[in-house]
Order: sequence, then structure tokens, then C-alpha cells
Amino acid sequence: MGTKRHFRVWRGDDTGGSLQDFQVEVNEGEVVLDVIHRLQATQTPDLAVRWNCKAGKCGSCSMEINGKPRLGCMTRMSTFEDNETVTVTPLRTFPVVRDLVTNVNFNYQKARELPAFAPPKNVAPGEYRMQQVDVERSQEFRKCIECYLCQNVCHVIRDHEENKRAFSGPRFFIRAAELDMHPLDARTDRKDMAQAEQGLGYCNITKCCTEVCPEHIKITDNAIIPMKERVVDRRYDPVTWLGRKIFRRDQLDEPALAHSSSGTASDSGSHWGQPGPVPQEPALGANGKLTVAELYLDRAAAASPFGDDQEFPLPPEKLRYQHPTDGH
Repeated sequence: MGTKRHFRVWRGDDTGGSLQDFQVEVNEGEVVLDVIHRLQATQTPDLAVRWNCKAGKCGSCSMEINGKPRLGCMTRMSTFEDNETVTVTPLRTFPVVRDLVTNVNFNYQKARELPAFAPPKNVAPGEYRMQQVDVERSQEFRKCIECYLCQNVCHVIRDHEENKRAFSGPRFFIRAAELDMHPLDARTDRKDMAQAEQGLGYCNITKCCTEVCPEHIKITDNAIIPMKERVVDRRYDPVTWLGRKIFRRDQLDEPALAHSSSGTASDSGSHWGQPGPVPQEPALGANGKLTVAELYLDRAAAASPFGDDQEFPLPPEKLRYQHPTDGH
């Protein structure tokens, strides 16, 4: 014999709804999804809930249990006190269809916008050769079961409906990172797309997505932060800035890849294992010198470009790099 437990379950549709109270029997070893099924069988047969594998691998039974996004099939009833009310509600970020079922079409739309893996043109199918060390970083992201709990807790999506057009969310940041780290992906514009089209800059690294991931993927530390660092290195690194002053832009920037309906790289892209453009000697000024500003450091190997324990804003004389001025 089990024990009677108090459940509050949200009932309603896209026009509105409310929490309804139930007293339901709970047996030892059961999970929340078991109890929902018992409610369907004994008290409320029209209760709508989405589920499939009941093994924590399909991500279908995403719901909010006592305010925290979880998988119903992986949340054991033993984690709650015997006298604790268990409140089950649908994911709050996405529109409600009915009861515990939400419309997650937003995620599939964002998935279609992300270009797929682009194999190198000089390697035929079946000829791919990779070592484990080549895929160790990106292999973690393949564990994603697309439960969209990370999407649900991301405040950029959850609290700001207007951001959805320009923001893909953590699930698709790890997909972009996986492809960018893939040793055989031929596209060279993953970082630019993450910044310009996926809204990577909107993420302020609260790590809430990592906290709710049932597969324990370190979404923030291993995917989002490395992608942000790569974007920053490409756009704001002082050495890169100096290189842009020495060489022409077309000698530094990788060719932009045209977006095709098939999502593959254009012929002008730099493919894996192929040499990039060869640098050419830059033109000299009238005085026989390069027209660039020099980088200077007051000490070797400072911890940051501005040194340690600096107060902001920095005075101009303490800047480590500056744009060229007339006569210098």
C-alpha cells in the first residue's frame, strides 16, 4: 500500500486555467510521471501530458515541479517530504496548448535556422578519420536530449518576448559550439553567426541553463563562454587589431560564406586542412615606416590587457594600445 499525497496540477489551455488539487496514492520508488499517469487513470482522464520513453532520454516530459524545471520521469517522489504539496505546472516560457503540454515550436524554428554540419569537399563519405582527442570537447554536447529545460529557464527568452526573434538560446549555442569545435566542419563563419544571428551577446552567463540540464552538460562553461571568447578574440584582441592595421582586410578575414538553402559552405570558404591566404608585405609610408601604432607594455605578461588592480576609467596614458594619430 502506498501513501496519500497532495498534488496541485495546472489545468487549462491557451485561454487560461488554474491549479486543481488532488489526493493521489503514491507507491515507493515512483516518479512524478507515474503519479500523473495514475491521476489520468483514476481521477482526471482528460489530463494532457507529453511523454515518450519514461527513461530520461527523450526530453518529452518537461514540466515545472514545485517551481523548478525538471523531467517528470526523472523526479522521484522520495525527494519530497511526506507532507509536502507537489505542484506541477507546464513550462512557463512557451505557450500552453493544454494542461501540461506546451508549444515548443520556437525551438524547432531556431534549429532550422542553424546551418547543419558541412563536410569538407575534399573528403568523400566514409573517408572521415578522427581521433578521440579531436572530438572530446564537442562530444559532451551530443548528450543533449532536447528537453528544452535550458531554454525554459533562460531569462532572455522567458522574460522578454521581444528577444525571441534575435536570440536562439543555450540549446543552440551548444550546437553552434559543437560544430565550431568539430575538426571536419568546413564552415568558417560559426562564430560570426553566433554573434550576429543567434544573439550570443545577449547571454550574460547566469548559468541557470547548466543548473537544470538533466544530462549535466556544462552549457555555460564548456560552450557559451568559449564561443564568447572566440568572438572577442576575433573582434577585440589587440594583436588581431594590430594585424588588421598591418595587413589588408581581405588578407585577414576569412571569406564570408554565403547562406545557401542546403546550409553547406560555399566554394570560397577555407576548408579543414587547406592552407589559408598567404600574407603579403604591407605598403610602407612616405617615411619608409609602417603607418601603425605600436603596442607597448610596462611589464611582461600582465594578467590582463590593462594590467592588475587598475581603476576604471583608465587615463589615456595607461592604455596598452591606442589608435595612430597624425604625426606618429
